[in-house]
Amino acid sequence: MISKIKSLFFLFIIFSFINIANSNSIEPDVFVQSTVNRASQILGDNLTIDQKIEKLKLIAQETVDIDGIGMYTLGAYRKTLNEDQKEQYKKLFKEYFLKTFSSRLAEYSNPEIQVNSKEKINENYTMVSSILVATDTRPEININWRIYTKNTDYPKIRDLVIEGLSLARTQKEEFSSVLNTNDGDINALFKTLEEFSEN
Repeated sequence: MISKIKSLFFLFIIFSFINIANSNSIEPDVFVQSTVNRASQILGDNLTIDQKIEKLKLIAQETVDIDGIGMYTLGAYRKTLNEDQKEQYKKLFKEYFLKTFSSRLAEYSNPEIQVNSKEKINENYTMVSSILVATDTRPEININWRIYTKNTDYPKIRDLVIEGLSLARTQKEEFSSVLNTNDGDINALFKTLEEFSEN
């Protein structure tokens, strides 16, 4: 089940990486729908897989809060790191994050996402509800996007909740398992991330 959800995560996180015009006060639901539409266009373009990956990687660094997601996945362990360790972790997580989604990219093309509604949680977050439209081979899937909207000019993707399962929380649990197994040694997690990026 987790493996299936992860595969879906890497599909949907791609949609977070398309830059929207720098207009003022972008509405979160417009941000998500525009993102999905532009991502679908890139995935359907006559480009090599490597070209698509590079385009999406560059845009990902501008539109996704990779550092925020990374620090969240550390949980309470982030409070134990010194500044040098935090910088090392951010670097390793970014490489891990970008490689993970790019390695899954070739599996998908032109998915259709339909945005239905939005709900402002507080001053910093808005949840946008959408569905992955069903096909002959795939059922309809509910996807909620957690959008960081403290700066309304530049919303950021912070999490996806797919059929009730938070992908950021799932990643947090996996990292916590690595750390707990190694008596909280952050170097063990660093090694895991390094080995993944090098393979």
